[in-house]
Amino acid sequence: MLKSEDKAFYARQGYLVLLGFKADAELAALRARAIQIADHFDPGEPGPGSGVFSTVDASVKEDAWFLASGDSVRCFLEKDALDAQGRLARPSALAVNKIGHALHELDPVFDAFSHGPALAQLAADLGLAQPRAVQSMLIFKPPGIGGEVCWHQDATYLITEPDSVTGFWFALEDANLDNGCLWVQPGGHRGPLRERFLRDGDTTRLERLDDTPWPTEREAVPLEVPAGTCVVLHGRLPHYSAPNRSAQSRQAYTLHVVDAASHWSAQNWLRPAAASAARGLG
Repeated sequence: MLKSEDKAFYARQGYLVLLGFKADAELAALRARAIQIADHFDPGEPGPGSGVFSTVDASVKEDAWFLASGDSVRCFLEKDALDAQGRLARPSALAVNKIGHALHELDPVFDAFSHGPALAQLAADLGLAQPRAVQSMLIFKPPGIGGEVCWHQDATYLITEPDSVTGFWFALEDANLDNGCLWVQPGGHRGPLRERFLRDGDTTRLERLDDTPWPTEREAVPLEVPAGTCVVLHGRLPHYSAPNRSAQSRQAYTLHVVDAASHWSAQNWLRPAAASAARGLG
């Protein structure tokens, strides 16, 4: 799957851009299924939680709707999707921020997309001895109100010892500067892990580990990629995406994988007993 120069680039830069990794028919099937799920979402359903997702507002991380989503399929709204009375200001499919976090296990269409020989071989080539998919998200980035995803490292949110989380980010539509493409800090994975997101019961906290500032725009590069691209992200690589204020959506699907040979922390916000309980990628 990967050439020696690909492996060397990943070791040096902390990311890979693999064009044409997924076929058009697979992308279309995922987009259609995502719209189906969003269209059936009842904004009044969350009950004990707001159902709104934001990486800027830390309170959503203790939202009951969010904390119980690790082994389910749940929709989360953009904060600008509601009017002053808390009602949807647009159709559900244009108001949803993301769907998470067990699509890869519970939905047949996403299951098929998330498993297979190509992905299993890619994980092996990256050095994951026992790759296990533990989290998945369909990110809509709807036109006009698609939210910013702040600078972060995936190893903050999925904790193993040693670090092993690897992100597989699939462009379901073309991603560019106008509609909120990914930005990465080349080589940033060789720097420190800045934070750990820890859970104790229904309480969470973000523990600061290192005060190294997040990258400036001069230190980062945008990844403008066509639909079908797979972007591989090292767990410590700082990455970000801007708001989408364009008229074009920027759907993407993210699959987070850990190595079951590493120790799964009991303080993870996700609550499988261990990564070894999750399925492999084949």
